[in-house]
Amino acid sequence: MVRAAGRGFVLAVASLPLAVLCFTLTAVSIALIPIGVGIVTTPYVLTGVRMFANWRRVLAAEWGGVRIPSAYRPIPEGANPWTRTFAMLRDPATWRDLRWLPVDMTAGFLTALLPAVLVLYPLEGFTLALGLWRVYGEDPYWYGFVPVSDQVSALGAAALGAVVLVLAHRYAVSAFQVHFRLTRAVLTPSQAELAERVRVLTETRRDAVDTSASELRRIERDLHDGAQARLVAMGMDLGTVEMLVDKDPEQAKQLLAQARRSSADALDELRDLVRGIHPPVLAERGLGDAVRALALRLRRPAR
Repeated sequence: MVRAAGRGFVLAVASLPLAVLCFTLTAVSIALIPIGVGIVTTPYVLTGVRMFANWRRVLAAEWGGVRIPSAYRPIPEGANPWTRTFAMLRDPATWRDLRWLPVDMTAGFLTALLPAVLVLYPLEGFTLALGLWRVYGEDPYWYGFVPVSDQVSALGAAALGAVVLVLAHRYAVSAFQVHFRLTRAVLTPSQAELAERVRVLTETRRDAVDTSASELRRIERDLHDGAQARLVAMGMDLGTVEMLVDKDPEQAKQLLAQARRSSADALDELRDLVRGIHPPVLAERGLGDAVRALALRLRRPAR
């Protein structure tokens, strides 16, 4: 009960200004799209709204045990502000977040604050019974529906506070759950959106698997055509050396030298293969320098 009241109070106090800020900034940014300013600001503002909504999803799961799925469409990496803005505005999840913000500022705020009210309001009734009623002078002070003007009516206020405290003990946690259920009702995507999200993830996974399989086939082909062939030839040369070492030492020496060159060439090809899997220069300096580094290793001039 006390934990639900404390968490509800913190959530109400923290979420109300953030919801108002997100809603205001979004409205202003979208209104500025026709003059061009909103094209730049809207992606950042909507990203902030998504972060706020995802934070509330985490709280719903951790504090209320309520799971709220998200179904935001992926935004292409490196997209320009125009593409990012209209990609986010075409996403149904964006408009669902924007519909949720006014609900969170009103009904969401009240349902989050209700457990704290149920727990703290009885304390006022008890303090009135302890003599606080005298502070208000001759005019009666209304505690709920009890007009407090003397000690007897103050005891009536304490009795009402006890009743509210019993209700808080029984319903404070349930009232806090209402807040998260309300959030889930507004933020949960439709089945069609979830199905679309699953389809996109499936296609992305399939593309990643196909790319990995293609890269694996390339590596196998490079090994078969390059280093593996050299290693096999080197093994054959060494077998010939074993037969010639007593009969023709000079020929054996030549074959050993050839095997040594083959081993060096195989090692170079293995190194090139490893660099081709993920060249360090590609990660550190980008595609342009990676292409230049590859051209430097070519035996013929690259034009």
